Amino acid sequence: MENKIQTLPAHLANQIAAGEVIQRPASAVKELLENAVDAGATSVRLIVEDAGKSLLQVIDDGVGMSETDARNCFGRHATSKISAVDDLFRLSTMGFRGEALASIAAVAQVILKTRRVSDEMGTELELENSVVTRQQPCAFSQGTSVAMKNLFFNVPARRNFLRSNAVELRYISEEFTHVALAFPEVFFSMTNNGQEIFHLERGVLKQRIIQLFGNSLTSQLVAVKEKTDYLDVSGYIGKPATAKKTRGEQYLFVNKRYVRNPYLSHAIVSAYEEMIPQGSFPFFALFIELDPAQVDVNVHPTKQEIKFVDEKIVYAFIRSAIRHALAQFSIAPSMDFNLEPSIQQLDAVVKPYTTENKLEAEGGGIYKSFIQRHQAHRIGSSSNLSNWKDFFESSPKEKQVVQADMPQISNQLETEMEKWRSRPGNASLQLLFTSPVFQLHQTYIVFEQHQGITILHQQLAHQQVLFEKFKSAWQGKGMAIQQSLFPQVINLSPIDAQVIQSILPDLLHMGYQLEPFGSNTFLLQGAPADHPTDNDQQVLEMILEDVKDSTSMLHQQYRERMSRAMARKHAVKSGARLAEETMRDIVERLSLCQQSTIHFDGKPIFIEVKNDFLIESFGI
Repeated sequence: MENKIQTLPAHLANQIAAGEVIQRPASAVKELLENAVDAGATSVRLIVEDAGKSLLQVIDDGVGMSETDARNCFGRHATSKISAVDDLFRLSTMGFRGEALASIAAVAQVILKTRRVSDEMGTELELENSVVTRQQPCAFSQGTSVAMKNLFFNVPARRNFLRSNAVELRYISEEFTHVALAFPEVFFSMTNNGQEIFHLERGVLKQRIIQLFGNSLTSQLVAVKEKTDYLDVSGYIGKPATAKKTRGEQYLFVNKRYVRNPYLSHAIVSAYEEMIPQGSFPFFALFIELDPAQVDVNVHPTKQEIKFVDEKIVYAFIRSAIRHALAQFSIAPSMDFNLEPSIQQLDAVVKPYTTENKLEAEGGGIYKSFIQRHQAHRIGSSSNLSNWKDFFESSPKEKQVVQADMPQISNQLETEMEKWRSRPGNASLQLLFTSPVFQLHQTYIVFEQHQGITILHQQLAHQQVLFEKFKSAWQGKGMAIQQSLFPQVINLSPIDAQVIQSILPDLLHMGYQLEPFGSNTFLLQGAPADHPTDNDQQVLEMILEDVKDSTSMLHQQYRERMSRAMARKHAVKSGARLAEETMRDIVERLSLCQQSTIHFDGKPIFIEVKNDFLIESFGI
């Protein structure tokens, strides 16, 4: 029989291997920036065109390479970092496998220029399909320049899987940010299509954080610095007030290598405990330094996933370091009365504390409650507790807001309702106007229908109503906009600013009128008129979180994610008190939805309790 196993041609094997390392332009950016840092560069420039699809170029002022090294560096597993197996457990550099340049040369057209300080002339090489097509001396300053053109030109199927330019540019910015944060002592710049996005001067870590994420963090950073025999933890975390709905600004480094580790990220977030709202994420840029022998960085081609010899010890150390840093930062700032002269004039400060005053104070019920052991939580019996429930209930103003968000149904809607009632279909949502509608636990809407009773979740129902409304707005003229009397300034990170910039027309269609206002800053000139909210920036953060991972911009999936984010934010919440007309409005609007039984997250919106079940349960 004919033999079936054969050795792949070298160029095909290189392309397959390259697929593990170079998945998109950002993958090449990561490898080239790490090589520049390993070369001892003090200045690194990244030039991008067409989101890296046409050109990616990294220029550094590092040590450079000789003519021989310049040619050999494109060979597979060609490296200056490892000469023995034991070297794998003493790694102190970013790159070490020798796969980066070989993988880039396999899927792109590459031009390399390099020169050492001791050489009079530099070396220039051109490569295509991993083959050197031209080599010649060139005039070049000290360092190295690697230009990668026409990524995946020889693998068109791979190129078709790349996302939109806005998405790919965001991935590039993220990789750039990782390296720039890890090496604040190095100058970095990034230019996209001739426009400089980042210009990061050399400095310390705090300066680099502010350069990357804006001046708003200047007074909101808490230093973390703990040294132990096993590991060191350093860096900065954000104060609880800076927590956002997006988890993007969270950076963890191990021996200056950016890593993704949900287990250790949980240690950081859990250290905040009840200091931040559920579903919010604090800012952090933390660096863990420990013996390289305690870490295995060679478990993933991108080296962003690592393994620790003892992950539980690292978890405990990190959580303890964060708790210690937060303890040093006073969550409840102390009051300095010396700063307020008027306080010094109060009777309690100026007049002497007489024996009569003392006896009067000690006779009060509150005083006795606090001095008796284990009684500090009690309140004197003279207090009026008859209305204590009101403390936990919504204020009249809040009730009005909930009702204002649910305007009365129009005559047109009433007509549509009558048509719906006359047709066969979802009888579970047919309201009987002669029977009451009431709220259970300020979470559920309960009402009678012909076959029994229906219990509807008010938050899920309203979210589904708004989701279909926002979704249908894409096919219409868009949402009405309420202009702001005082426009709100919204500051974003450079990465988030790029995403927002790319979806400004769609945000306008959905009622959010945003205008660029300087670097990474926008002015919110208007918001959806029918759905006011007290925190439009939080809505935009939720939209950002939902659209960041969308496979393509300006398409159905992306628009659907935006509609979901807005529905979640604008819908009534569990625990909100609703008037009867508001509850009826939610039920009737839900009955007109294309999908009224299942929430867009796949959860049931309501349940039915049939009369037959009740009869059978009671045996009557």
